[in-house]
Amino acid sequence: MKPRSLVSQSPTSLKLTTGCEALDACLRGGFPCNSLTEIVAESGCGKTQLCLQLSLRAQLPISNGGLNGSSLYLHSELPFPFRRLHQLSKSFHLSNPNIYADHNDNPCDHVFVQNVHSVDHLLDVMPKIDSFVKSSRTRLPLKLIVLDSVAALFRSEFENTPGDLRKRSSLFFKVSGKLKRLADRFGLVVVITNQVTDFVESSDGLSGLRIGNLRGLYSSGRRVVPALGLAWANCVNSRVFISRSGDGICEERREDDESGSSSVGRRDRRRFDIVFSPYLPASSCEFVITREGICGVG
Repeated sequence: MKPRSLVSQSPTSLKLTTGCEALDACLRGGFPCNSLTEIVAESGCGKTQLCLQLSLRAQLPISNGGLNGSSLYLHSELPFPFRRLHQLSKSFHLSNPNIYADHNDNPCDHVFVQNVHSVDHLLDVMPKIDSFVKSSRTRLPLKLIVLDSVAALFRSEFENTPGDLRKRSSLFFKVSGKLKRLADRFGLVVVITNQVTDFVESSDGLSGLRIGNLRGLYSSGRRVVPALGLAWANCVNSRVFISRSGDGICEERREDDESGSSSVGRRDRRRFDIVFSPYLPASSCEFVITREGICGVG
């Protein structure tokens, strides 16, 4: 028997489309079920935008890249962007009128939002998720869990002492283990967002290794690394990175919805990178964030 590359083999499980062809091409179809995928980015790069888009796309039929399911959005960064979700929902509804039997059916009704304000609160919520999935009376079964963001839960609860670091690492594996069991048991897509910190080289040159930085990551002209370090990096199956460079493209002249005036806008380009994955090669693409959602650019 000859050894085979894991990179050449995608999981046999279903995948959830991002709604953007460029991102789907990098992901070979979308975010996989039965797996934990982490989205790393600095604030304002679009990780929450992508998660909102996924929450709506999960409702699509399997034949259209969806999971025919609802979403649970665990939100630790206040306030939750309800206005943006409703804006994306309107565009999504208009683009997919055939998947809703009732014209008045609102895609937002299938996105369940739960605020989590601490690690202990998240762990208290976990058993309720299990019960919710098994006893759900909703038209669409739960198929996506988003945790946005994991770094916020650990930001201020722990000191930089050996004891606290050990406790924090233990909680990393406890949280990720429970999420993985939910993903495996119910065939869910689990997406977790994470923040970044500035890269600081240590005198022994091992800083990158200690914090789980597998290669140089740059955003807004700075070298950055994923928050929470190597212990957390070992808890996720795949990691993707979103960055921005400041380069932009001009929009076409369009009418402003509120004032009625017309203007030419500018959208910053974002870059989407596969950092590590058991089945994906390193690849990247560029996208912009529009009123209708994330859109790839050539």
